[in-house]
Amino acid sequence: MSDPAQMRAADAEREQLAEELREHMLAGRITAEEFEQRLEGAYAASTRGELEALKTDLPMSPAVLERELARRRRRLRRRLVQEAGGAATLSLVCVAIWAAGNAHGHEAFWPVWVILATMLPVVRNAWRLLGPAPDLDSLETNIRRREARRLRRASRHAQRRELSR
Repeated sequence: MSDPAQMRAADAEREQLAEELREHMLAGRITAEEFEQRLEGAYAASTRGELEALKTDLPMSPAVLERELARRRRRLRRRLVQEAGGAATLSLVCVAIWAAGNAHGHEAFWPVWVILATMLPVVRNAWRLLGPAPDLDSLETNIRRREARRLRRASRHAQRRELSR
């Protein structure tokens, strides 16, 4: 079942819609009678699509916008932690290789270049997410672009493997 609108609605989703409808009634966007009709529809709805249909003509409420923003920030924080973990792991491996090969202490600390190359994007994205003026759209665009590039690269590698067989 790939269509989210056909998925079964949970009680928490019905309660969330009821709260949104209350906000819209208090803001004067719907009358008390419309509120009661939509509330009955919300509690009778069995799918997410039916719930969405009850609010299609209403703007997003400030509470919904805030919840959506918080959800985006949580998702982006998780992604940032994953990237930082990958960069730190690669950096530590390079430092370990340098330390193992530098028994006499004469070799320059070359892992600094790996650390800079892997950590600078993480620092940039952390600033975009956690800085004084968060730019979530830019950060999401950057993540999507990198993911698309990674998928294209993986597809090319898979095609090459198939051709070499």
